[in-house]
Amino acid sequence: MPRLISGDLGGRTIPGPPGKGTRPTSDRVREALFSRLDGWDALRGARVLDLYAGTGALALEALSRGAARALLVELHPPTAKQLRRTLEELGLRGRAEVRAGRAETVAAQLAPGADWDLVFLDPPYDVPTSALEELLEVLRPALSDEALVVIERSSRTSPITWPTGWTDDGTKTYGETVLQFGGPDVRVDGTAHAED
Repeated sequence: MPRLISGDLGGRTIPGPPGKGTRPTSDRVREALFSRLDGWDALRGARVLDLYAGTGALALEALSRGAARALLVELHPPTAKQLRRTLEELGLRGRAEVRAGRAETVAAQLAPGADWDLVFLDPPYDVPTSALEELLEVLRPALSDEALVVIERSSRTSPITWPTGWTDDGTKTYGETVLQFGGPDVRVDGTAHAED
């Protein structure tokens, strides 16, 4: 079972979802990702959107490290039900919500100006790159101007091309896993996050 690495809930385990359809982010990749997010000060007080939640490990780690609230979206109803139980067990029901549904559908329903600050897109590897690029366009009105989007994909899949009006904040590769970072190119100081 995945475990929360650091923060208020560090060391707590996260129950796996029913069935075998979920591919949780490895502890090694999660540790590297959150070290980078901490370095960018992207977590404290953040409003987090996890559109392919699975076990919820990414959103839960963000909440453990100081994110204000999170919306976890999961297509598989039994997995969404397990996520709700996990939030209860971790005492996070007041700070997080689970919605069962397709990522694209929920993204289209988000209120413009909702100001989500940190978005995780860790879809099944068979989701085409083009679908993720379209999803970014749908998401844009609901994001804050300082939003950071993290996309996790297989090294065997095509890289994301960020839409016009977005900034590429870099790519990190960890074995078979690739993380792409980006967001709207309107930032607090008009620049992208500094590379670490």
